[in-house]
Amino acid sequence: MGEYLDTCRWTDRQVGEVLTRLTDEGLLDNTAVIFLTDHGISHARANSSSTTKGLHVPLVVRGPGVSPGLVRDDLVEHIDVAATSLALAGITLPTGMQAHDLFAKDYVRRDAVFAARDRCDETVEHIRSVRTAQYKYIRNFLPQRPHLQPNAYKDGKPIVQRLRALHDEGKLSPLSEALLFAPTRAPEELYDLAADPFENEKPHRRSRVPGALLELRGRLDQWMDATHDQGRRPETEKKVRQRHGRVSR
Repeated sequence: MGEYLDTCRWTDRQVGEVLTRLTDEGLLDNTAVIFLTDHGISHARANSSSTTKGLHVPLVVRGPGVSPGLVRDDLVEHIDVAATSLALAGITLPTGMQAHDLFAKDYVRRDAVFAARDRCDETVEHIRSVRTAQYKYIRNFLPQRPHLQPNAYKDGKPIVQRLRALHDEGKLSPLSEALLFAPTRAPEELYDLAADPFENEKPHRRSRVPGALLELRGRLDQWMDATHDQGRRPETEKKVRQRHGRVSR
């Protein structure tokens, strides 16, 4: 934890150096600065996962046209940074762009955000999720696999090594065992984030909100169709089609 806090302090120092240079060169008042990260901390149920810890990242924007001190709690997606950057630079957004300009006068808040996880490094995965203000729905297309699959990058982390050692020694809590080391997982997960913000509730209890399950299941299907989700076809099949000159779109 101490090392993690040190990285936060180091980041704060680096951001300060950038702002100082912009000030010294007379560019700060005409520059939009966007601060964000790519995903959660690199350990179990965070980095590369579809949990809140893996998807919720900081987003801080300052610059011309941005009200100072304003804090928003609406749902945004990473792709929205692209549209926002173009708009701040005075560039018209391309037709059909899925991203939203977060500061547009006609901006309409998203009522849901979507995320995808496929292969990372050598670890094969296939997960899709949708989140609203209250609920998170996750679909595991490979439920026969555990959540904490082997991965050279993560397995080199001291925290993951410690978790695996405690698992081997039988010293993990039942909740940690169920969330990380169960040999299989539920094909679908639904969380009420107001009551269960850390997404720890067991799958069999999620049937208490069948309406939310049906709604989000349908919304995810619609999103995968609308975006022509390429993850629905295995990589091996794609490679075969490419070798034979048939590239799917």
